[in-house]
Order: sequence, then structure tokens, then C-alpha cells
Amino acid sequence: MMEVQAKAKWVRTSPRKVRLVARTLRDLPVSEALVACSFMPKAAARDVAKVIRSAQANAENNFNLVKDDLVIKDIRVEPGPMLKRGQPRAMGRLFSIFKRTSHITAIVEDRPGVVKRRSAALPRAPQPAASRPTPAAAAAARAAAALTPATTESDEPVAPARPKRPKAQPAPSASTAPAEGKKTEAKKTQAKKKDDGKKDTKEKKSK
Repeated sequence: MMEVQAKAKWVRTSPRKVRLVARTLRDLPVSEALVACSFMPKAAARDVAKVIRSAQANAENNFNLVKDDLVIKDIRVEPGPMLKRGQPRAMGRLFSIFKRTSHITAIVEDRPGVVKRRSAALPRAPQPAASRPTPAAAAAARAAAALTPATTESDEPVAPARPKRPKAQPAPSASTAPAEGKKTEAKKTQAKKKDDGKKDTKEKKSK
């Protein structure tokens, strides 16, 4: 196994932030590590990805290694020179600001057979011949569908209509019963008056 390395010095990121990214990429294939760096929300992942790509290019161009067999063996992060700055604060004081830098070293090695490669095309499962319609049957089905008229009615059976029940007549209420009784009594009294008038006329004529 051959080891190839690449270095990036004076990277303007603190070593502590870079180590958080480097810790998750050890013993990963180079292709998977680059994909992981592209999805990491940390800004230090971009600097680490640049060093990994440089090591991959060195192994491929300088040592004729296959890039698909490369695996990250180690990523070392060392502190670089620190820039000291200050911010004025209250009562004439100076608040110190330390701008830290890092030296990143990525080491890759070829491990043939370790990285699982996916085949170009996966074999398809055999399908039963009965489920596959022949071209002649498919053409006949299309012709039959074109000849049949399109209907908007559904094919569901229609349920028979139920016979309508006669509406129940409302019972006479208590308020209407006395009124009807009064009408009948008034009619009777009128008929009696007419009969009495007729009798009086008959008696006068007889006299």
C-alpha cells in the first residue's frame, strides 16, 4: 500500500474547528468523504475537502494510482501562527482577539478491493410471459377501445326506486274543533228560523 499526502498551511480557521470535521472522515473512501464534506454545515469542511482533492490528484497523477481505490488514512491538524489583534473597550482597556491558523495534512492510501464499487447496470428480475401482452393483442385492444362509444354514465347497477309512502293527514287540533261546532249550531238555528217563518205563513193563510 502506498501513502500519498497533501498539505495546506496557514488556513485561517482555528484547529479546534477543523478537527471536528477531520474526525468524522477517517477511514472513509475519498469519494464518500468528499460527498460528506459537501453536505456538512461547517465552514471548515470546505478547507478539508480542498486538501483531500489535492491528495487524490497527487496519487492519481504522480503515482498512477486508481482514484476509486483511495481511502483516507489520516487527517492531521496542527496549529499555525496566531495573529494577535485588539479591540478597544471601556475605561481605556484593550480586549485581545486571537486569529488562529491551522496546518492541515491529508494522507490517502490505495486499498484495492476494499471499496465496494457498484455495477453499471443492475440485472432486472425476469417477468412472466403471461403478463406481457403481445403487440397484436395490444393493437386489437386499442382498436376495440376506439370503436366503443364513450359514455358518461357509470357502469354501477342502479337501485330500484322505493314506493312513496302516503303523507299522514294532521289530526284536528283542539282550537279548530270548537269553531266547527259553532258553525254547525249556527246553521241549525238558521234552518229552525226558516221553518218557523213558513209555519206562520201557512197558519195565516188557513185563517
